[in-house]
Amino acid sequence: MVGDNMGANVKKPYFLITIDTEGDNLWEKPCSITTKNAEYLFRFQELCEEYGLKPTYLTNYEMASSKVFIEFARDVIKRNTGEIGMHLHPWNSPPLIPLTKDDFRLQPYLIEYNEEVIKQKVEYMTKLLEDTFQICIASHRAGRWGFNEYYAKVLEELGYKVDCSVTPLINWNSQKGVPLGKGGTDYSSFPDKAYFLDLSDISREGKSRILEVPMTTISTDSMLSKGINNKLKNKKMLRKFTNRLFSSFFMLRPNGRNLHRLLWIIDKTIENEKDYAEFMIHSSELMPGGSPTFKSKNHIERLYRDLRMLFDIVHKSFNGATMLEYYNYFNAK
Repeated sequence: MVGDNMGANVKKPYFLITIDTEGDNLWEKPCSITTKNAEYLFRFQELCEEYGLKPTYLTNYEMASSKVFIEFARDVIKRNTGEIGMHLHPWNSPPLIPLTKDDFRLQPYLIEYNEEVIKQKVEYMTKLLEDTFQICIASHRAGRWGFNEYYAKVLEELGYKVDCSVTPLINWNSQKGVPLGKGGTDYSSFPDKAYFLDLSDISREGKSRILEVPMTTISTDSMLSKGINNKLKNKKMLRKFTNRLFSSFFMLRPNGRNLHRLLWIIDKTIENEKDYAEFMIHSSELMPGGSPTFKSKNHIERLYRDLRMLFDIVHKSFNGATMLEYYNYFNAK
């Protein structure tokens, strides 16, 4: 039962809600991006506040240009009921420098551009958000989870404190951007807890000023897989192979059919004495027809039913926090 092993004197872990705040149904790879989903964020914010939870809206270019979202986000900032962070989709985020014959269809990763373009795009998005909301932007998630050492260095130079691009256990290599490219980042051997990045190898703990807060990703390893992994602690490639062969992985992310899995992940977070659980959803998934997953009003109502049941459990055993608030806690330990 969730929370049964939480002692009265044990500090509660943090529940971190992250929203990839972006245009409508980008899975369809539209050439013209709309932002109608901004109108649906008010309901989600109200639900979070009801349970004392504080979302972090990781915001990309089109949403930072949406009048509805700007009004919404300024109110969240004013009332200190959430945080605005940065999210970057390079195919439509200025400066627009084509990388393929059809960037909107292929959606290349930012890490596939040259270093000069990477820096220009991150600088542009940071300035746009800071000028629009008159705050320092501290938190970030890479578009399509694509992250590397140079990207991290640019974030540190610009004063970012938190990144949450890492998805432990998951290898995105098969998800292509540039057709003949390497695909996304392989996180299969990355840590599953918060750590300050080593800017020469982001899979290792280091001394940078960027705190990596990986997505909560749980493995359903078989006992055989666990035993093999224990014997292969120093053999990274063999552990990767074992993980792929024996394991399934679940992120703390709703799909309208996985409430039992979400609650199981929360149980595992507490059982394993983690100091946070990180939840994610896309802003467009809060709107009927805004994603392939939630196509109708009935799908959205089912989502909110699940969210209410999840949050009702979570608020008893966790403290709500933004990404920056979690950073401040972690840095003070």
